[in-house]
Amino acid sequence: MAPIRDRSLTGPLPEIHGHGLRLRPWDATSGADVETWLRGMRDPEFRRWNTPLRLVTDRTSARESLRARAQSAAEGTSVSFRVADARSDTALGHIGVNEIKYHLKVARVGYWVLPEARGQGVATRALLLAAHWALTELGLHRLELDHAVGHDASCRIAERCGFAYEGTLRGAIFEEGRHDSFRDAHLHARLATDPPPDAEPKPDAGRGPGV
Repeated sequence: MAPIRDRSLTGPLPEIHGHGLRLRPWDATSGADVETWLRGMRDPEFRRWNTPLRLVTDRTSARESLRARAQSAAEGTSVSFRVADARSDTALGHIGVNEIKYHLKVARVGYWVLPEARGQGVATRALLLAAHWALTELGLHRLELDHAVGHDASCRIAERCGFAYEGTLRGAIFEEGRHDSFRDAHLHARLATDPPPDAEPKPDAGRGPGV
């Protein structure tokens, strides 16, 4: 399987369809995509559990963030997908396959869901789609997912999608809203050789926006 960086030279990244969703790469030239990205990254619940290294605070920084993600896709290090309803194309959230290391066949996944789309199984469905794609089309062996300790909704979503809990990473991620303090994270992982998870997505419990 050719790596993303080779594929990007000959055509656009693929769309992924299934479970009532459409996953496509974010478009930094789209005003609607920029607005959606800004809204997701500024959401208080997202910021409760996630502290990005570079904060997105306005349209300019949102567009720069999407451009950086497009560059990472071109370099083959990550792919970021806009998650939308398959019929209406209404934006629902984001999922990314990040930190791709082809020599180790490993990557990390992360996601968030817009406030109005929570509780509808969006995160579960998107994670099932993205994980299947990464483990088959990209030929990866291991996918990792981590989230702040206490984010119980993400724990349930991860395990529902076949990401087994593997332990606690001490001081692994930033504290809420800080770059000078750290908190623990739970580590989950799914292997290409693991039994497939339950194929019928269930509603996401709780109001957590993702990891």
